[in-house]
Amino acid sequence: MICCILLLLTLTSCVCGTFVVNVTQSSYQAEENHNITLEWSFTTKPHTPPDFLIIFCELFTDLRESVLYQLREGVESPESQDEQFSGRVQCDKDVLREGRIRLHVSRLRTEDSGLYRCQVLTSDGRNFAKCRLNVSARDRPEPETEPETEPETEPGEPNTASRGRINLYCELRLTAAVVLTLFIHSS
Repeated sequence: MICCILLLLTLTSCVCGTFVVNVTQSSYQAEENHNITLEWSFTTKPHTPPDFLIIFCELFTDLRESVLYQLREGVESPESQDEQFSGRVQCDKDVLREGRIRLHVSRLRTEDSGLYRCQVLTSDGRNFAKCRLNVSARDRPEPETEPETEPETEPGEPNTASRGRINLYCELRLTAAVVLTLFIHSS
């Protein structure tokens, strides 16, 4: 078990600078009850085994964080998905081999607005990228707003202390998943 952890730390430190996750679009705008496709891409190498892929996508709002989608070694984990997204999120698995993540979110709600972060972990490394989605209510006029001042954090993005705890939590979850995967594969 200790060997697995040391191997994980060594691999992570060696490749974390070369593995990249990008968003196709940094900001999305949609209307309530419509559908949208959120897209990310990640670097892939021909020798990368397709069964070692972990994807963890979340929504961050001012009020909470919600799991949008989770995939481990080609298997989706619907039990980890937040109720808010139950039955409304589908992943286009055909494009995963090309290094693309396409999540289709249907029947959008205004509470789906916020910052979406998708983390990807492969044998080549791990990284994440973020995009923002704003879902506006249908048939309602936009409220007038006063000119904004520069906030300390983006709306919907946790403050620095919260972000640090969230990142630590996510890192621990991903590390635990990798260690468990390595342990299972070595048995």
